[in-house]
Amino acid sequence: MLKSFTHVFLILFLSLFLYGNIYFWTDENGVKHFTNIAPPLNETVEEFKESDVVFQKQQFKVLKVFDGDTIKVTRVDLIFKVRLVGIDSPETGFKGQKSQPFSQKAKQHLTDLLDNKKVAIKSYGTGAYNRQLAEVFIGNKNINIEMIRAGLAEVYTGRRPKKLDSQLYLKEEASARRAGKGMWIQGSRYKSPQQWRKEHPRK
Repeated sequence: MLKSFTHVFLILFLSLFLYGNIYFWTDENGVKHFTNIAPPLNETVEEFKESDVVFQKQQFKVLKVFDGDTIKVTRVDLIFKVRLVGIDSPETGFKGQKSQPFSQKAKQHLTDLLDNKKVAIKSYGTGAYNRQLAEVFIGNKNINIEMIRAGLAEVYTGRRPKKLDSQLYLKEEASARRAGKGMWIQGSRYKSPQQWRKEHPRK
């Protein structure tokens, strides 16, 4: 019963974290209910406010590293993908397609950072392919920023969450560029992941 309750709560929490408060109550039959909209007027509800949530205290086990900016994690019996928010790493080849330079180094670096570690995540909602957009932490270390610092990811050039501190990301990218770290050693030959995706669309 407790495991099932935790499972349902985590799913709701992950999907609703940025979209308002969560209300929960138990009806006359002992059934637990959750909602992120106005609760029934005839029920006694408890309110779980966003400001009360410290999601980073929840520890997740990393199951797989797909590339330099996408991982799979688990907690209890919940498994889901996380897209590291605010960054874009070199593209790995899809189903035999050519991989972008430094894509394997980015994947390996992220693997090394997360090897046998439990991580905390700060969710910024759900993105494409039903992935959680999140900052990933080991202790106080922001793994998203570490990928930027290593020169194995650039700041994502598309729409970024308003609450994300993009200035810190941009500052670290500029520093990595100046130092010629990782993929920045390519100089004028460098292509952004976004440009690479346009030139090498998935078939």
